[in-house]
Amino acid sequence: MMFTDILRAHLDAFVAQYSTQLTPAMYQAIFAMLLCRTDTAQRSHWQCRECVNQLSCPLSCGHRNCPQCLHNTTSDWLAKQQAKLLLVHYYMVTFTVPYELRVIAQHHPDTLYRAMFAVAADVLKSFAYRAKHLQGEIGFTGVLHTHNRRRDLHPHIHFIVPAGAFNKTTMQWRKNRTRYLFNAFNLATVWRARLLDYLTHRTSLTLPSNVPSKWVVACKHVGKGLPALKYLSRYLYRGVLPDKDILSHVDGNVCFAYQDSKTNTRKTRTLPATQFLWLILQHVLPKGFRRVRDYGLLHPNNNKLRQRIQSILTLIDGTLPPINTKPRFAPAAKSPCSLWGLWRDR
Repeated sequence: MMFTDILRAHLDAFVAQYSTQLTPAMYQAIFAMLLCRTDTAQRSHWQCRECVNQLSCPLSCGHRNCPQCLHNTTSDWLAKQQAKLLLVHYYMVTFTVPYELRVIAQHHPDTLYRAMFAVAADVLKSFAYRAKHLQGEIGFTGVLHTHNRRRDLHPHIHFIVPAGAFNKTTMQWRKNRTRYLFNAFNLATVWRARLLDYLTHRTSLTLPSNVPSKWVVACKHVGKGLPALKYLSRYLYRGVLPDKDILSHVDGNVCFAYQDSKTNTRKTRTLPATQFLWLILQHVLPKGFRRVRDYGLLHPNNNKLRQRIQSILTLIDGTLPPINTKPRFAPAAKSPCSLWGLWRDR
């Protein structure tokens, strides 16, 4: 069962029911998907050099929400992120907004999502500078997800954070040696205060009066980082629901499968076709909005510094004695590794 078939069959009814909520970006996504690989799409023409045989193929739309396109884009992104991995432990820090603010995501997604990225990144940077076990500049990659497992609107940003920091004043790399990064409750408190302040004073949005006093931020250890990157890559492109998870389309109702996060079991959900289409298309991002962003040491501007840190961590990985003993390359166990000193010792 294909999403585009359902869209094509119920397009008129869907537009009539949700016309006041559809954005230009949603209309663009709809018509791109409807034309994808059809006879009315543009075509590529191929001819054999050895004979007269010719082949004409309809082009794919290339839209990031199309479930038929961008098969290789996810693997390419994952390969690039894997090349940036450092030989340290990684953490996933997830910033969410409460239910009361999700109405803003429906009507002003660009404003809210940009504010979320700006404030969450600022919170992580400030915590890193103040943390005694880091005290420097960190690097992290943020990925915006706008839905939960049931595909309801649930904006949140996952940040993959390597457990280490670079102090530009002392020119030292400090590697976190514990499975603790930041206190999640403190993160949530600062996250709430700064985001509400940002939305109040730097945007023209009117906030609801019933914003809860307690928000949720999760901060957990995720090993060496690659499994977390694979998890985040699933929903970057090709829409929020793979065609393989659409189980049936019968009598105007659509049934799809999803993985329940609480019970870790596979469940199904059935909706009228027009509601199903809105459930999926409400997650179309504004045109030009970047879902993935790199910060700090992982930003492209810091490629040379990151590569040096990678080389040093590769050099000393597996050769350092246990914690609280004198390491081979550092002058003292309690001192962070000197970046340029280690570089010269190679």
